[in-house]
Amino acid sequence: MNPTLVRSLLLTGLWITFVTYAFGFAPPDSPDTLDLIIRLSSGKFDGVNPLVVNLFNIMGVLPLMYCCLLYSDGRGQKLPAWAFSGGSFALGAFALLPYLIFRRDNPTFVGPKTWIIKLWDSKVTAGLIGVGALTLLFLGLTQGDWADFGMQWRSNRFIHVMSLDFCLLSLLFPTLIKDDMARRGWANDQVFWLVSLVPLLGPLVYLIVRPSLPESKPQSKSELLSEG
Repeated sequence: MNPTLVRSLLLTGLWITFVTYAFGFAPPDSPDTLDLIIRLSSGKFDGVNPLVVNLFNIMGVLPLMYCCLLYSDGRGQKLPAWAFSGGSFALGAFALLPYLIFRRDNPTFVGPKTWIIKLWDSKVTAGLIGVGALTLLFLGLTQGDWADFGMQWRSNRFIHVMSLDFCLLSLLFPTLIKDDMARRGWANDQVFWLVSLVPLLGPLVYLIVRPSLPESKPQSKSELLSEG
């Protein structure tokens, strides 16, 4: 069977399972969920478990990491990668998985780099994202109340699903990294597996050390379908 088809079927099954579990089997909604979301979004963290605060914030950093891969991958796809990357800021893996399901292998990059691609290809951007992610991870792990988080994870759908979403987004990077390496002329299976087997931290290091995208003159209009 075609490997691309197998990958699409597996990701489709994962997406259906995640949606079904989140809305059918996860703990029930808490009456104060909306208030919690408003407080987290507005920076009013008093009385909120630091583990929940930093988990919520890192869910805004993970889509930034995906942007570093999606905008170059989107050139050559029929799907508008920017729409899915934008949706992932609000919906996480719920929005990102459909793109991963329908995208096709894209190991080449043709044409000049636009300012948006240069932005997400920049090591400065990757470094800032890395600092933000590691800071939030450190604060969450060291200052959070794990007993309280465990209780909320078992009783609050928002926190429960957000935690699973974090895990899922952290584990899905390998679906994009291999093509990203190929576009940069960096075919190294050892690096790929090293990055893939260390969730979150592996992709963070990869984004900082990866070679820059090469630029070339497009051969035809069909090779430049979109900017992502």
